Amino acid sequence: MDVKTNGSSKGISFDNPDVESFLDSLFQLIKEEALKKGTSRETAVIEFKQPHELEVLFDFEIHHKPSSHESLLEEVKKIIKYSVKSGHPHFHNLLYAGLDPYSLSGAWLTDALNANIHTFEASPVFIMMEKYMFKKLSTLIGYTNGDGLFCPGGSASNFLALHLARYRKFPQVKQTGVYNFPQMRCYVSEDGHYSLKKAGHFLGLGEDNIVPIKTDKLGIMLPSDLKIKVQEDLDKGYVPLFVMATGGSTVLGAFDPIPELHAICQEFNMWLHCDACLGAGVLLSKKHKYLLDGIDSCDSVAWNFHKISGVPLQCSAFLLNDKDLLGEANGSKAEYLFQPDKYYDTSLDIGDRSVQCGRKVDIVKLWMMWKALGDDGMGSRIDQAFDNASYLKKKMEVSNNFRLVIPEFQCTNVCFWYLPARFLGQKETEDWWAELHKVAPKIKEAMVKCGSMMISYQPLSSKGFVNFFRMVVHNPLCTYSDMDFVISEVDRLGHHL
Repeated sequence: MDVKTNGSSKGISFDNPDVESFLDSLFQLIKEEALKKGTSRETAVIEFKQPHELEVLFDFEIHHKPSSHESLLEEVKKIIKYSVKSGHPHFHNLLYAGLDPYSLSGAWLTDALNANIHTFEASPVFIMMEKYMFKKLSTLIGYTNGDGLFCPGGSASNFLALHLARYRKFPQVKQTGVYNFPQMRCYVSEDGHYSLKKAGHFLGLGEDNIVPIKTDKLGIMLPSDLKIKVQEDLDKGYVPLFVMATGGSTVLGAFDPIPELHAICQEFNMWLHCDACLGAGVLLSKKHKYLLDGIDSCDSVAWNFHKISGVPLQCSAFLLNDKDLLGEANGSKAEYLFQPDKYYDTSLDIGDRSVQCGRKVDIVKLWMMWKALGDDGMGSRIDQAFDNASYLKKKMEVSNNFRLVIPEFQCTNVCFWYLPARFLGQKETEDWWAELHKVAPKIKEAMVKCGSMMISYQPLSSKGFVNFFRMVVHNPLCTYSDMDFVISEVDRLGHHL
């Protein structure tokens, strides 16, 4: 067999010299091109190509005959070359950024062992590691009867919260389905995550029953409006079921007032979930954890460690203050997998508590990073992100060409408009704002095509805002000089528009 061309349908041993050589070459490529160069300020964030150009550059076709190791490595070079370097200090595009070496090593270890975290016999170490971590996370939140599950993303965590809320209210739904149930209503900030609307139609409640609640100028949910909407729904014969508070909203980074929302949920017997996918990292910071005061009163919490904490995608923890509910709501007790007469404590067979049963191990990359940095190191990353965001805010406040969308933001989302020279000193009419709406897309196009930086933009219809930049400060490599670069590069690309 010519191993270099992978010419056999049989398994290829890892102790084969040609395989070892291929893996060594692959690792060197990744280390030099993706890790070292991909996080260097001297290289581009992206070497952008249009779709039709990528189709020409890559040999995506899988042929009848095997490809050689050399050709595979050439494709890997191109994959790295034309991919976005999200660990780059100038990548601020979405709610994840950075590349931690310890966490990355945990991801490699996980993939090398190819574990499935559903039964103790299949993943003994990882189940015990996850058990420890959920105990630690529950303590941070303030849960005394805490439990948890890693989900495939924050949206899935929010889905799961709504699913559990419905089960707790109407446990018979597990057997009978949604037939003949009263119409249930769910409430979320008008700036809250769209996943709740998706959960509404996915779980059969319907998007029309996901009720948006007004927010103030900072994007914070107004408890007064929530109470009005709930009472109106009761008067119409609906059943108020679920409130999703937001701990760090996607665009403005707002934190909803949990104590006030909890009081309303107690009054009307509703489940209170906190979508803290973005902002739960503040619980690691002595300085900023006040932003989530009262989170221990929530029935459940979603926490994405691949956001402000910098764990590689994906690492989404769902926590709740009830050790039994996941098993009750989701358990099916498949006899081929969850035998009660096994040779160990079968309460550690946790797969039946999830919807999907078998799942990829996400805990190792979080545990490796946390173990390496300690509690203090994890907290300092949060503090650094807030410090960088505060510095950038102050720089923009003294520049005529930059205008903050909201004057005082709570998280590390710095939202701003860039005003080219021709906009300065002009009357801000409807036409003026319509023209400004076009500026952010043009600057974004320019920065991506030259590869210098990536920042997202969007309008915000709930506030009547035209397109603005949302600069998300997360990357632990970032310094004040990187914040200065944001100012200078946006100005360079947009000054003469």
